[in-house]
Amino acid sequence: MPPPSEFTLIYRYFSALGRGDAVDLSVGDDCAILRLEEGERLATSVDTMVVGVHFPEDSFPEDVAFRAVSAAASDLAAMGARPLGMTVALTLPEVDEFWLQTFSQGLAAAVSEYQLPLVGGDTTRGPLTITVQVMGALPMDRALLRAGARVGDNVYVSGTLGDAAGGLAFLQEQWQPEPDAAEYLLERFNRPRARIALGRELLGRATAAIDISDGLLADAGHIAAASGVKIRIEPALLPLSAELSSYNTQKFQDTHDSSPKFQDTHHSSDQVIQWALTGGDDYELCFCLPVGKEPPEDCTLIGRVEAGQGVDCGLDIDIKAGYQHF
Repeated sequence: MPPPSEFTLIYRYFSALGRGDAVDLSVGDDCAILRLEEGERLATSVDTMVVGVHFPEDSFPEDVAFRAVSAAASDLAAMGARPLGMTVALTLPEVDEFWLQTFSQGLAAAVSEYQLPLVGGDTTRGPLTITVQVMGALPMDRALLRAGARVGDNVYVSGTLGDAAGGLAFLQEQWQPEPDAAEYLLERFNRPRARIALGRELLGRATAAIDISDGLLADAGHIAAASGVKIRIEPALLPLSAELSSYNTQKFQDTHDSSPKFQDTHHSSDQVIQWALTGGDDYELCFCLPVGKEPPEDCTLIGRVEAGQGVDCGLDIDIKAGYQHF
């Protein structure tokens, strides 16, 4: 029996994921047709993940799918956009129907999570690569931008930082957290949640915003550069989960000794701060608010905007330690 065609695969696994309020025409034609409401404009972004670079080779397909969509949807959150739809381009080394079936389950979960219907895509042969393009709607007169931060503004982040980096360290066998902590950190790495609702809440309130994908220092640096200001971050104020902070009390195998001996590390707290400042992949939002404006729930004050340029956290940490694409 010949292998299923591209169109058969798309219809079998992805056609049921294309229904949405803004979708006039979904999978099946040369283009999808999405509908904007009166007074809206289109926001779009694209994000690519490559096996062995952005996710481990042995990752579950459903986690790969959810994570890829979350990374792209996080750009909509950072702009304050309302999700409309997405397309997914898959490069596959071979046709593996079990992999596609479980991958489609992760896509379905993301479609439900973000109300982001799958309205098109493409498949081709090659090293495993997932490219997600997202489309959203913004009011004609409002958007969250990286430019706009003003001297005197307070700097906030949502959620907790460093969890995804801690989860990746566990996957890479750099430490062994307790089972409950490991489960939480793996969930934060494999199934990050884009802050769509928070982004929309910040429209008209925040002076600048960005999502934390490459690391807090690197991404705050983008706000600083676009706004022509300096951002000062106080490491002591960084919100850390109890699960990540458990690194401070763990014991780690001495790699210089072949025996199964474990020893305390004296720089563990430094490692946690390093993850929070440079780890990336948390997909939380970093944003600026004028003094006197109350932040949304589950957001933490971590610094302020000053005259100058760049980012200063008072520590000897290379800002470029965040994720580098090249």
